[in-house]
Amino acid sequence: MGFVGWNGGRLVAVCLTAIWPSYARMPNTFSPNFPTTTEQFVGFVVFWFLSTPFLWLRPEKFKIPFLIVCTWCGVGMLAWMIWALATAKGVGPLWNSGQNVPANSEWNTSWLIMAGINQSIGGLAAGITNGSDFSRYARRRRSYLWGTFGSCLVTGVLVSLIGLVTAAAGQKIYGEVYWNPPDLLIRIMDNGNGSSRSRAGVFFLSAGFAFTAMFENICGNAVAGGIDLAGLFPRYIDIRRGAIITFVAAWIVQPWQLINRATTFIAVLSSFSVFLAPIIGIMACDYYILRKRRIRLTHLYRTEMSEYYFTKGFNWRTIPAWLCGWAPTIGGLVVTVRGDAKPPRALVELYYMAFLIGFCISGVLFYLLNVFFPVADMGQMDPIDVYGTFTLAEARRVGVTPLDDSTIVGEALARGSSGNDYNSKEKDVEVGVTG
Repeated sequence: MGFVGWNGGRLVAVCLTAIWPSYARMPNTFSPNFPTTTEQFVGFVVFWFLSTPFLWLRPEKFKIPFLIVCTWCGVGMLAWMIWALATAKGVGPLWNSGQNVPANSEWNTSWLIMAGINQSIGGLAAGITNGSDFSRYARRRRSYLWGTFGSCLVTGVLVSLIGLVTAAAGQKIYGEVYWNPPDLLIRIMDNGNGSSRSRAGVFFLSAGFAFTAMFENICGNAVAGGIDLAGLFPRYIDIRRGAIITFVAAWIVQPWQLINRATTFIAVLSSFSVFLAPIIGIMACDYYILRKRRIRLTHLYRTEMSEYYFTKGFNWRTIPAWLCGWAPTIGGLVVTVRGDAKPPRALVELYYMAFLIGFCISGVLFYLLNVFFPVADMGQMDPIDVYGTFTLAEARRVGVTPLDDSTIVGEALARGSSGNDYNSKEKDVEVGVTG
């Protein structure tokens, strides 16, 4: 929530500088030890307030705004890269340079690659965990799969390539490497002192990036957090209220403390792998292995009478599985954040493999707990497509009675198809739905 919001605030500050060049010369009222400036902080405040009205937009209405801002951002990135290459007449030495492991380093190339993979997955872990919050809006399962695969390919390859080429060309133009877009955009318009043409170009670029960050922050963070809070406290919190609570929590996180300090930023990204990998392992084991992708949808909308109510609303098997998943890697996170000069090597090695270790330990332990303490009726489906979830072909393929086949529905209800025991109240609801 805080990472994307803070970067969005930096981009808003660039927009304000492009309109009013004096904005960049705003006196810094913070102490020299504070990890940000007044100009950046004001940009974050403006970004936060501009984002607030979009919290009232329903998730199913995000398609058109996302299409607009993503197109704007994509065209802007390509235009920026073309301009940089044309101005620099090629790329700088960054394009052909590499990094050598220092001779006195205690970590070889393999371990450094493993650490990089762990940090990269950590940046995606929140999206992986919350994927089901948005996959339910897809019309077909394959639509979400292809969309996810395509977006990962674009963001992981194309966007990274454009960023590297633009940074390398910028190095040739300005003699310095700028990895963060707001920093390079500010340099392009010479801190607001550039020509009106350069300021206009920078404004439209930074505005496109800022709107993209805004909708990514609202959809991927605020709404996802709202869905989780609504699931925990459905009597008091709906998705919109939960999104607002999550949105306000961005101030508690204090993103300026995390992002503007490189070592802290990397440690926080890795911490996502430490705590979220066990959750992903549990979810994958539960859905793919134990339930075999079979869910009883009608029980998702009930409380005590639902097979997903477990023990007073909690599945106790997840707690020890999750704790054991991050227990081996938390020590490495602590010594890394603390900056210990000589941390135990074993702790750091486990930390570098946090995602793999957490995923496997929690997934396997959760499976064993369900073997020794099985859950009743796991892997059952509704005999009838009560909510009209499936197409006719899909319903027949998975063995569910289609909603619009009233004759078959009546027979299924009469015989209690698939051995599922529906109470009389639920039967009345189903008969009423099917007409």
